[in-house]
Amino acid sequence: MNAFWIILTGSLVATCCSLLGCYLILRKMAMVGDAISHAVLPGIVIAFLVTGSRESVPMLIGAGTLGLLTTFLIEFFHRYARVQSDAAIGVTFTWLFAIGIILLSVFAGQVDLDQDCVLYGEIAYVPLDIWLTDSGYNFGPRTIWTLSVVALLITAFIFVGYKELFLTAFDPGYAAAIGLSTTAWYYALMGAVSLTTVASFESVGAILVVAFLVAPPATAYLLTDDFRQMLLLSVGLGILASVAGYYLAVWLDGSIAGAIATVTGLEFMLALFFSPSRGLLLRRKQVQPVQL
Repeated sequence: MNAFWIILTGSLVATCCSLLGCYLILRKMAMVGDAISHAVLPGIVIAFLVTGSRESVPMLIGAGTLGLLTTFLIEFFHRYARVQSDAAIGVTFTWLFAIGIILLSVFAGQVDLDQDCVLYGEIAYVPLDIWLTDSGYNFGPRTIWTLSVVALLITAFIFVGYKELFLTAFDPGYAAAIGLSTTAWYYALMGAVSLTTVASFESVGAILVVAFLVAPPATAYLLTDDFRQMLLLSVGLGILASVAGYYLAVWLDGSIAGAIATVTGLEFMLALFFSPSRGLLLRRKQVQPVQL
């Protein structure tokens, strides 16, 4: 049963991250998830100092607030300071992460928090955090319920705003010309990324969240030119990586998150070489001269 919960957790995270990652790939902001996962540290520390509790709700509120601040600062530096997107992401997350480290060091006597525990969750521990009612009824791991709600919200968000998200990602100029608010949809997308990242990294780890945000969408990008198919392919590849990665970790007796992230990388490499439309081997065959 533990295997089922772990694979289901990975699949839910893969679904959320892969759907949003497709839009991040198109916007050339694939590493924004990594930025958010590090930049939320000050919010977690401040939430603990204010409430004195390590319960999930205050931590999520503090982390989510800093996640939204991170996306605002990235856009501010890019749009108004004329800084490239990758540089804006790097400056923002290192600055906020450093502030979090300073807060931890200054209030070390008051803050009973472990940086590694906060930033790098372990998916293998998911089956241990059980939701039990006062009457003793077992609803299963809490993480499954949290991620299920997030997955439903993200799916509904993309279903309702598919056209707007599509246009603002592919052609912001045209989207603005027909009356769409590119800024509003940008912050809506970044808010969804922030929600997914914050809800996921405590359970599965920041590295796995970033892997799902980048690798399955990038792999799907190599396999199809149809965006709807790209969304579906990226989700399928993420779920496949969750299943294969778990059993790879069991076989190697190693880290589950590391094994899943490794499988996402292998999927990308296979697509890079063997994709019917963009594979390197196919290109090589096409440019070979005809032998007389």
